[in-house]
Amino acid sequence: MIIQSVFDPAFAPYGKVLEGYDTSALLQTLREVTPVPEGVEYVPSQPELEALPIAGQLSVNAYGGMPIQLGWCNGHNTKLNCLEYHRDSELNCGAQDFILLLALESEIADGKLDTGTVKAFRVPAGVLVEVYATTLHYAPCSAAAGAPFQVVVVLPWGTNGPKPDLEVLNWEDEILTACNKWLLAHPDSSEAKGGVKASLTGENIDIAGLI
Repeated sequence: MIIQSVFDPAFAPYGKVLEGYDTSALLQTLREVTPVPEGVEYVPSQPELEALPIAGQLSVNAYGGMPIQLGWCNGHNTKLNCLEYHRDSELNCGAQDFILLLALESEIADGKLDTGTVKAFRVPAGVLVEVYATTLHYAPCSAAAGAPFQVVVVLPWGTNGPKPDLEVLNWEDEILTACNKWLLAHPDSSEAKGGVKASLTGENIDIAGLI
């Protein structure tokens, strides 16, 4: 696996860099109010982030007026473990460089995805990226051995909230694990061991030897 940059043309099917936004106050607040655990922690909505002027800009400019939430995903990680997708784009911006492991929804076949299709992309600190709705993603990875990451996660309001009650009509309904969250777990992951359907085949990618 080669770790490419989000500025490389290879990133185009997965997302794009969003320009014109001043992320300095966003990242300063992220550093000040959020912890950095040894593992990985995700919080969907952080009031201090949502109170910043950039939150309004992202709602109006990036999401065309949709209500959004600003949360974070922080910690240390080098493994794939799972891939998820939403019905809308997700925005990410890190206080440190971080790496995204990505695949395409179109690469899912018969409800399964081969991890051999996964690509790695490095996001420089302060760069705001859009990860398309059709891109599978999960927790960020550290960009250097032992390095932490603190990443702002912007999504439509309510995403990752309680799973709705639904009648299972197809394989996709079987992997809905929260509001607007479809999750494919690797058999080796804690998520699969906790009951999430194992839908990833192949290696549980670990980039520890690449950073």
